[in-house]
Amino acid sequence: MYNPTVARLTYRALLGRRRAAILFVLPALLIVISVAVRSFSGADDQVTADLLGSFALATMVPLIGVIAGTGAIGPEIDDGSIVYLLAKPVKRSTIIFTKLIVAIAVTMAFSAIPTLIAGFVLNGNGQQIAIAYTVAALVASIAYAAVFLLLGTVTRHAVVFGLVYALVWESLFGNLVPGARTLSVQQWSLALAQKIGENDVISSDVGLPLAVILLVGVTTVATWYAGQKLRTLKLAGEE
Repeated sequence: MYNPTVARLTYRALLGRRRAAILFVLPALLIVISVAVRSFSGADDQVTADLLGSFALATMVPLIGVIAGTGAIGPEIDDGSIVYLLAKPVKRSTIIFTKLIVAIAVTMAFSAIPTLIAGFVLNGNGQQIAIAYTVAALVASIAYAAVFLLLGTVTRHAVVFGLVYALVWESLFGNLVPGARTLSVQQWSLALAQKIGENDVISSDVGLPLAVILLVGVTTVATWYAGQKLRTLKLAGEE
């Protein structure tokens, strides 16, 4: 199910000079903001939770997921180079699974690690907030990578749709509209963070059992459907 050659090509595409520069911007900004906040306000558990929740988990993780998930396959489909990969004796399900693993790894590296660093800078992991949000970022990375990889297989405008989802649904509706929160990857991952954090500093609108079911379900369905869509691509087609 995992092909090293496909993985190497995908890593090379995702971590090219221009895309890597974009991936570094948000993590660097998070750490700079964290240093500034700690300098001006000192260690504050609620401020730490608010910053990691609103910027790291609600904005940075989904945006990095968009870049990694759509970038793992979208450009190959857009420019037609995917046909050379499909012509090789590699199962299409293996291609999707390998690209998903790469997208997850990149999303985790550029979101969970900076979240952990920022959490320790802000309050030294008081109330287990840094660890809690790091776990949430790791889990959210898996779901986001699967969803945005699927978008990359079904539409040429995957980045646009991904940005709309990340910025409008997760960052805006996911924080402001109660009903929308139940269908938010952010809230599902927050359920895990709430379990790890202490003294109710972190809260989620979704219970932990339901959150786990939804995370697993969305990741599984998105990965399966992406494989199905890839199977429909014709080697001589214009996809």
